[in-house]
Amino acid sequence: MDKHITLLAACGALAVAPTVSASAAEASGSEMSNDTIALSGIEVAANRAAANTPVAFTVVSRAEIERVNDGRDIPFLLSMTPSLTSTSDAGAGVGYSGLRIRGIDASRINVTANGVPINDGESHNVYWVNMPDLASSLRDIQIQRGAGTSTNGAGAFGASVNMLTSAPSTDAYAEFSGSYGMYNTNMQSLRVGSGLLGGHWTVDARISHLGSDGYIDRASSSLWSYLGQVGYVNGGTSLRLLAFGGKEDTYMAWDYASKEEMEEYGRRYNPCGKYTASDGSTAFYPDQKDHFVQHHFQLHLGQTLGEYWRLSATAFYTKGDGHYDQYKTKRTLVEYGLDNYIDADGNEIKKSDLIRLKFNDNGFVGGNATLNYRRGRVDATLGTGISNFHGKHFGRIKWVRNYVGDIDPLQIYYNNTGNKFDANVYARADVAISRPFSAFADLQYRHINYRIDGVSDNYDWNTESMAELAVHQVYDFFNPKIGVNYTDGRHHRAFASWSVAHKEPVRDNFTDGDRNHTPRAERLFDYELGYTYSHNLFNVGVNLYYMDYKDQLVVTGQLSDTGNPLSVNVPKSYRMGIELQGALKPCKWFDWQINATLSRNRIKDFTEYIYEDEWTNPISRYVGDTPIAFSPDFLLNNSFNFHWRGLEASLESHYVSKQYMSNAHSEEQMLDAYFVSNLRLGYDFGAVLGTRGVRLGLTVYNIFNEKYCNNGYAGAGYYRGDNGEPVVYRYAGYAAQATCNVQGSINIRF
Repeated sequence: MDKHITLLAACGALAVAPTVSASAAEASGSEMSNDTIALSGIEVAANRAAANTPVAFTVVSRAEIERVNDGRDIPFLLSMTPSLTSTSDAGAGVGYSGLRIRGIDASRINVTANGVPINDGESHNVYWVNMPDLASSLRDIQIQRGAGTSTNGAGAFGASVNMLTSAPSTDAYAEFSGSYGMYNTNMQSLRVGSGLLGGHWTVDARISHLGSDGYIDRASSSLWSYLGQVGYVNGGTSLRLLAFGGKEDTYMAWDYASKEEMEEYGRRYNPCGKYTASDGSTAFYPDQKDHFVQHHFQLHLGQTLGEYWRLSATAFYTKGDGHYDQYKTKRTLVEYGLDNYIDADGNEIKKSDLIRLKFNDNGFVGGNATLNYRRGRVDATLGTGISNFHGKHFGRIKWVRNYVGDIDPLQIYYNNTGNKFDANVYARADVAISRPFSAFADLQYRHINYRIDGVSDNYDWNTESMAELAVHQVYDFFNPKIGVNYTDGRHHRAFASWSVAHKEPVRDNFTDGDRNHTPRAERLFDYELGYTYSHNLFNVGVNLYYMDYKDQLVVTGQLSDTGNPLSVNVPKSYRMGIELQGALKPCKWFDWQINATLSRNRIKDFTEYIYEDEWTNPISRYVGDTPIAFSPDFLLNNSFNFHWRGLEASLESHYVSKQYMSNAHSEEQMLDAYFVSNLRLGYDFGAVLGTRGVRLGLTVYNIFNEKYCNNGYAGAGYYRGDNGEPVVYRYAGYAAQATCNVQGSINIRF
């Protein structure tokens, strides 16, 4: 492998369809052999971009994942990739974490594991906390920016993250990884494999525990996860049964703190669970936690059909079950199905403190299949996927302070179900027109049938009862993608593409929406143009994109008749930018990686709505052309990497420019720019003391002690001044991140 290809495969820095192909990146993994390639190669064809696919993508190899994996969540392991920002509620990278790509949140990013959708079927969110330490079992991760290739599950409305779990190993092995750092952040992971049994069978397994007290007060996490797989290979047939999942208990930290609260109580202050005790003192509810268990079951079949045809098929089932336990102060009793009561002094009590439990019990079942034909100049794939998601949502009342009257233990105050049927079929072809040029076409049809029935957790003051839900929506989308690619096979590679993507509204758009207004589906036209130059010494790349949205759903400040924030279709909005990448390797012991994104993200003709006391008598304020919330205009990642024998050292830096937390273009609701650097040190001792290898690592996170926030929320209201005119006030909460902290790690291979 050429030096410049090796460099790209190692860190995935050049994301404009780098010269390293998906298969080349997989081949760099330590577990690969002829048999494991046979097991994995068919899976790759389903939803992955190759070197000549005209999309912008990055492949993060297993070697790179292992180098940075000390237990932090996957969004932080991907933080050096272009156009990506990561967030952490707990402030230390463990627990509730998230990512955005080009300013696009996870509900609009299609996330898959082995081609199976990971996004929640209704909310479209991705809860990484339900998959702790999955990174220890990943072969690689491909990030596609833009509409990308056709895939299964929620439509990629700006990006996709395709994860492949490790292929079965033909060699027996055992591996232990552990880490410990500040805030009691720790990880223990054990992986074992049988090697090839009887010439056909393999068994692999992993169990992990992760924990952290969190940087934010009480933002603790206790996480368990597992993975097990049985593989079978015989000639052109491969079969893999895979199960993985996790259990999490996480103290809430998602309320964040205002600047005023940080000044008074410190930047680690966590308002979640706060209440006033009977003696008048301030207390925090100790069980203000989220509890969830999730299991993923996948069966993968790969079959070669002659010299040119390959078939792959997958059946899957995902089961999730859990709830969160939440103390709420001064809640209106009727909103929870409770009657007002008379206290000992004869006063009618309409509000009281209470503890509520909100449950989510869901099942997701389906399958997908692809038939691939590759011969000469033609590489074509026909694919289909079908799935059904069934989610139960209900709430219980656990306790009410000083309540007088009958209350059933754990009585249910709302109960509804969601059912979503999703089917798609697509045809994709890559045809070599001539030696340097190839043409690409990808046509997908997607059908969704979505129902919600029951009563929601929102109280309807018009009917004086919980709001009824009777949603039935059917969507049919056609998503074409076309492009051309040029490569001379040595130095130059260029592409141009045009893609269409559609996205249906999520659950909250209906449950918290206006009953008199049905949200419309969103549409995206994505234009991409990229160029990469590769050399033994260096690589440079540039990607231009323009993402033109119609009917994008955004928060305007409007409230539903139940008082919840509304996401409203805005006719016109866009994201446009330039992504720059570079890599330099002047000698064997040093390389330099850098990427940057300059972008402009705007909603056209935006109007903000503000309510008196945040509830009544709305007024409007025309803002016009406004930045889209949580969309920084400039991102920069820089990494200096040193390698000498078994010693490795890296200085990684991230710069994120200012970003607004609402669409109101308000300086009072803004995350300041931040520049954070991490120092990574590692030493590989090789095979010592009867092991196959021992590696020690030490990471100093935020080495320059930057005090920054990377997430938050914002709101507004108004009151009447002395002259009767409205006086607008704004508020915001901020997710403070850890200052300088240290974490050590060890990896032992047998």
